[in-house]
Amino acid sequence: MKLSQEDFQRIVVCSASPASSALTAYPKYVNLSIPIPAEAANQRLDQYLSLALAPTHDGLSRSRIQSLITDQKILLDGAPTKPSIKLHGGETVTITGPLIPPPLSARAEKIPLDIIYQDTDIAVINKPAGMMVHAGSGLNDESRSDGTLVNALLARYKKLSTLGGPLRPGIVHRLDKETSGLIIVAKNDKAHERLSEMFSSREMHKTYIALVHGFVERDNATINTPIGRDVQRRTRMTAKPGDNARTAITHYTVLKRIQTRFGKFTLVKVRIETGRTHQIRVHMSSINHPVVGDTLYGAAGRITELQTAPNTPKRPDILTLDRNFLHAAELNFAHPRTGKPIHLTAPLPAELESFIKQLETKRKDK
Repeated sequence: MKLSQEDFQRIVVCSASPASSALTAYPKYVNLSIPIPAEAANQRLDQYLSLALAPTHDGLSRSRIQSLITDQKILLDGAPTKPSIKLHGGETVTITGPLIPPPLSARAEKIPLDIIYQDTDIAVINKPAGMMVHAGSGLNDESRSDGTLVNALLARYKKLSTLGGPLRPGIVHRLDKETSGLIIVAKNDKAHERLSEMFSSREMHKTYIALVHGFVERDNATINTPIGRDVQRRTRMTAKPGDNARTAITHYTVLKRIQTRFGKFTLVKVRIETGRTHQIRVHMSSINHPVVGDTLYGAAGRITELQTAPNTPKRPDILTLDRNFLHAAELNFAHPRTGKPIHLTAPLPAELESFIKQLETKRKDK
């Protein structure tokens, strides 16, 4: 059952606190009480509320309702409950949190930055693994938007380009959270526009270093397989054919094949022509050579020493990597204002260098 706007406002006017009379404005009221009608019997609480409140709260999602219930900001007869509870009719729902949260905007936060290049138009940062580039638009808890690259950039530069919106000032392209390396930032809108054109026209050349499982068959190869959202697992992308797939082109060159007591690995240099979400990770997984550490696309979370020889110890060594072995190592582009060629590099982070050494280290007798 949906409440009409008139019925909903009548309920709220009768039950809400005096401070909550402006119903069409942003809902900052506290202790809003809504009686559940008999017609709502056998409906889930989250389902009923998302439908009943929709006429007066444009943009309200069921997931937001579920989050408020889980956070005990929506109570049933004064007690915490679950989103899936079935209603009987006659209960009272109390809402103590804002149904539509205020829009997030990035804020300055003093975080050290490894600045590779900067001038009046752009900056190039060597981003560490584990740092998000910017907060996601779905983050409602302000504390969860801390620690991003954008937070650090605002503290350092004060003003950045505005074309990316309030959550993404200065951001022209992205790197995955667990991918390290070079990312270019626009300090003004003109630079942002030109950089965006360069990415679209493939004038921006990005090179990555990756360690993948197994020995890749060819020393040089191109993967030209469209990438789209995985309809079964929405957090993943896929190289399987689909209506939402977009062109994606990845070139790789073998730098080193590594035979170790943990198995076979290949260190590759990767150049991408397109910038699809998770492109390198998806493409390497699609040819059965997932990036080391990338458990989302098939890599093992724990790399165990092989048990092949008769005298192999009963307790094999185990290696783990709490990030993806993927690093944006080079950027080649023309300066967006002057046209001057710029070539920048960032060495492999210490944790990746150390991981390779661990792979190549022979076992010591214990």
